[in-house]
Amino acid sequence: MTRRIVDLSIAIEMDIPSDPPGMEVKIEYTSHAEGAPQMARFFEGLTTADLPDGEGWAVERVTLSTHNGTHMDAPWHFHSTTDHGARPAPAIDETPLDQCFQPGVKLDFRHLPDGYVATAADVEAELKRIGHELQPLDIVVVATRAGEVFGQPEYIHAGCGIGREATLYLTERGVKVVGTDAWSWDAPFSHTAKKWAETRDPKIIWEGHKAGREIPYRQMEKLTNLKALPPTGFEICCFPVKIKRASAGWSRVVAIFQDP
Repeated sequence: MTRRIVDLSIAIEMDIPSDPPGMEVKIEYTSHAEGAPQMARFFEGLTTADLPDGEGWAVERVTLSTHNGTHMDAPWHFHSTTDHGARPAPAIDETPLDQCFQPGVKLDFRHLPDGYVATAADVEAELKRIGHELQPLDIVVVATRAGEVFGQPEYIHAGCGIGREATLYLTERGVKVVGTDAWSWDAPFSHTAKKWAETRDPKIIWEGHKAGREIPYRQMEKLTNLKALPPTGFEICCFPVKIKRASAGWSRVVAIFQDP
């Protein structure tokens, strides 16, 4: 059998619309020429001329949030407790790694309008369409319209969200890890803010995330290339970076196929 790997992760880069204003990534690049004198300082008497082509190392200094780039949210991000308040919510360094390498399932919600909040009925209907019965530990990823406009100013306002009801539909069936190609698992804030102004109903605020208060789960955000995936028949590998007591960790997420 031949193994094929599809990259589902975006690059961490500057000057591309992928986060709201004030939450952007900053990267300081040190070139090989700039790195030469830095390297020479470690070796008394060494000059840049002694180095091949006068080049030292290239180095980057990155300023970013654990929620920049493709990342996995831990239950600690959603709330301080989980299991209906029975225990503290786990941080990203407490993620069970066996949950991060499991069969994948793709729900195609690209047809749903921006700001729509997907329901359990939507999830059930899509599972029926693709002919899949959820299994415990399936990793469920959701393709939304946001994936088609990543890098454009409208990205953070695009795509549907997954509501509390739909999230619990998944977690009640043993799903531990989910993901989306949108900026957030929930509907874009710009759309929710309009509903909030009309209804003043606090239950609509971050409702998908807050479902983690009831049943803990982990969610990936800012995935890419989901259109390359079939509904089933692949595995997802999504190990998060281990950051002590953090609410999230950057992840290099890939889909793995075993071709005949």
